[in-house]
Amino acid sequence: MPKADAYENEVLHAYEKGKLKSVATKAELTKFKAAARATGIKDKRVNIRLSSGDLNDIQVRALEEGVPYQTLIASVLHKYVTGRLTEQPEIVVKQARGKYRS
Repeated sequence: MPKADAYENEVLHAYEKGKLKSVATKAELTKFKAAARATGIKDKRVNIRLSSGDLNDIQVRALEEGVPYQTLIASVLHKYVTGRLTEQPEIVVKQARGKYRS
């Protein structure tokens, strides 16, 4: 995990001292809570086949992130379908794969 910069440390210290106040309205908070609940509902089961190498890489990455590997897979898929997953140049992908394989 990258180190926090000066601004991030300032925000963290302000939060820890209770100096930050929410600017969201009650209506916005209600909307955000409903969206969070709807996102968290997992009501369908999916079975997929993966190569053992890909599954191993996913499990290693999940360990590094501190989450279960199935949660990581669901998160990646969610980011993809909501347009928040961006592609990286092929050279970066190859370097990352080499980093996680033993």
